[in-house]
Amino acid sequence: MSIELALRETVAPIRAALERALEGREVSVEDALVVDGAEGASLHALRLVADALRGEHVGEVATYIVNRNINFTNVCVKACRFCAFSRTQRSEQAYFLTVEEIVRRAVEARDLGATEVCIQAGLAPGMDPRFYANLCRALKRAAPELAIHAFSPEEIKYGAGLAGVPIREFLEELRDAGLGSLPGTSAEILDDTLRARIAPGRIRTQEWLEVVRTAHAVGMPTTSTMMYGHVETAEHRMRHMALLRSVQKETGGFSEFVPLSFVAEEAPMFKRSLVRGVRSGPTEDDVVRLHAIARLMLGATFRNVQVSWVKEGLERATKLLQAGANDLGGTLINESISTSAGSAHGQRSAPSALRHAIRAAGLRPAERTTRYAIVRAFGADASTDPVEPLDALTDGGASLGSYEELTRDARFRFQPPARTTAVR
Repeated sequence: MSIELALRETVAPIRAALERALEGREVSVEDALVVDGAEGASLHALRLVADALRGEHVGEVATYIVNRNINFTNVCVKACRFCAFSRTQRSEQAYFLTVEEIVRRAVEARDLGATEVCIQAGLAPGMDPRFYANLCRALKRAAPELAIHAFSPEEIKYGAGLAGVPIREFLEELRDAGLGSLPGTSAEILDDTLRARIAPGRIRTQEWLEVVRTAHAVGMPTTSTMMYGHVETAEHRMRHMALLRSVQKETGGFSEFVPLSFVAEEAPMFKRSLVRGVRSGPTEDDVVRLHAIARLMLGATFRNVQVSWVKEGLERATKLLQAGANDLGGTLINESISTSAGSAHGQRSAPSALRHAIRAAGLRPAERTTRYAIVRAFGADASTDPVEPLDALTDGGASLGSYEELTRDARFRFQPPARTTAVR
């Protein structure tokens, strides 16, 4: 069905908002709220408009990155009500990887074709504030070609506080030690009243914004995220995206926007009813609407809207590539956060599986870097694709370890790390 025919079958207020988006006008919070009511024929029209705008903004190529997640500790001084990953320091499942083990995993990832390591973790008590910079230096010595995409704004705030230095000084040291970019996680919903309900004591909205703005100012791009499908309203979601858009206009430092569906199964606030009115995650229509509206609101400034296949699965991710998204994220290799919350889509994806999803969406696959430079472009015919190391693994990634195995590994049982001498 053409966009013109789909729009004729759309209710008038939604049709008017979609037509303004197609004309290239900035989508206001008010228009986004109208479009968020799309169902049936109107939802189909929204999907078609988002797909068309994706073509205008980024063309017919969809991307992925070969990377590895390394969550070096699950011990955290915070107790966010949505998090099923964190443990207290006294837990029998508490762990903290050594620098040597983190480097080993990074080198292993490089040998499997990775161009990036994504490193995030809990806020462990007793941490040496120099740990973050020393880790970056050690990674760069061992695998200088790997991009280090690491440390959420919450971790940056924590590390700077431990070091007793301003955010900018802490980020500049990390940059000089080899950190290339930050994941824009710990955002959830950028509304302090709501944040106090789901994560009391979490980094506040203005603090999160300070970290990302400062990172952009010192030359480090960040991603941006939003966790939705819990207790937030449609207005929370639209104002969150409008706030991100305003920062992007100011700094140009966001590389992508990643909507993150709330995974409820093991989340304490759902499983133990810690928060009144919490939902069990977004519906499939909610997910389509959110990704499509993200393209309408953010595509002209962000360009890249990423699907989290860990949250959605590759089948749904394929549909979202036809609803405004243009990136499938990474191979991950070791996904722990969503898996511990109950996601059933696995801890890694082979590059061939990501390319298959992209082709199924009618787009051309390409491998990218952290900063969205194209490493390799692929044609429409999968038979000409190379067999890559991650494609050749046939054990589901078990040999590369899992979160469950890590929490039982006595070698990495948590104890406060000893203070070290800075490595130069």
